Amino acid sequence: MQTVGKSWLDRVEEEDPIRDEQIVEEVITEEKVYVASYAQLMWWRFLKHRMAVISAVVVIFLYLVAAFAEFVAPYDPEHSFVVYRFMTPTAVRIVDADGNWQRPFVYGTIRDRDPNTLRNIYVEDTSVIYPIRFFVEGPEYKMWNIWPMNTHFIGIDADLAEQGIFLLGTDRLGRDLFTRLVYGARISLTIGLISVFLSLVIGIVLGGISGFYGGAIDNAIQRLIEFIRSIPEIPLIMALAAALPADWPVVRLYFGITILLSFIGWTGLARVVRGRFLSLREEDFVMAARFAGSSEMRIILRHMMPSFLSHIIASLTLAIPGIILAETGLSFIGLGLRAPAISWGVLLQEAQNLRSVALAPWVLTPAFAVIITVLTFNFLGDGIRDAADPYAK
Repeated sequence: MQTVGKSWLDRVEEEDPIRDEQIVEEVITEEKVYVASYAQLMWWRFLKHRMAVISAVVVIFLYLVAAFAEFVAPYDPEHSFVVYRFMTPTAVRIVDADGNWQRPFVYGTIRDRDPNTLRNIYVEDTSVIYPIRFFVEGPEYKMWNIWPMNTHFIGIDADLAEQGIFLLGTDRLGRDLFTRLVYGARISLTIGLISVFLSLVIGIVLGGISGFYGGAIDNAIQRLIEFIRSIPEIPLIMALAAALPADWPVVRLYFGITILLSFIGWTGLARVVRGRFLSLREEDFVMAARFAGSSEMRIILRHMMPSFLSHIIASLTLAIPGIILAETGLSFIGLGLRAPAISWGVLLQEAQNLRSVALAPWVLTPAFAVIITVLTFNFLGDGIRDAADPYAK
């Protein structure tokens, strides 16, 4: 009789307080979902994709390194350590030869020659220790070619003529490969962003016009897309890249390759945008906007575009790795960027020489950078694509 006036929740509290807390938490979570915006639902769904979150952190880190390449790199990318050609990566140690713990350091290096092969070999000089320091003063540079600075993120207190720290070894001219890899990230990563942005603009404009207006305009644009897609992509890219003048300066060649890759990549996005516009132009909210007197530009930008913007972002994220691979491949075979430009593809040109790969396998390090970048972008794109449909189970 005492429980007649009590609610079901009150009785649960008396019988099982822990379960009651779980029920309350579930109710609160459901209420948050019901009142959350679409952007919040996407964000919560994205956070559940652990690989996508980790990949997002890695991508941000890579672009920060590319943005501050002069500061991150310990040396000038064109500086040659003449006595350290094809030097193996410097071993970073924390325990010295006597078994004592030290802050991270590298030993001095003594150059010797193999009596049988006459190759240069490099032996650690355990009597000389160079502590690794952060924010160390080193060679002068201009940050973004504007501000003169001489502070580097990592380095050692040693004269360039006598010792350096080569985290990834050196190439055949004695240039620090880690430094060149950092500088190469700036071109290889930004060319993907710029090309995808240009593809986005072309694809949205032409795809939107094709899907929104239809008729003869739609037929003309679709025939153009079919013509471009009917040509094998790899030979087309190689032919257009080979047509670029070889005497162009680095900046002009960079934008030439960027526009070339954008010209090839916009067709797929245009078809996606066209299909979405065809399905949306007869929807109730679009018709209501028409009857309310909204202009066509406002209907497109304010009502239709936001409804599938997440899908476009996911598509673009998945398209960036393809652009990076295309630039790397073109530069590797000599049809893309060329020295003195520094990109991951240009650095991999050293790997064309089998003798160099056999003597110095660390020249393949840029390939691992490309692999990591492509994988992280693919994982990130998968996470964004799943988050774009937050209502799916």
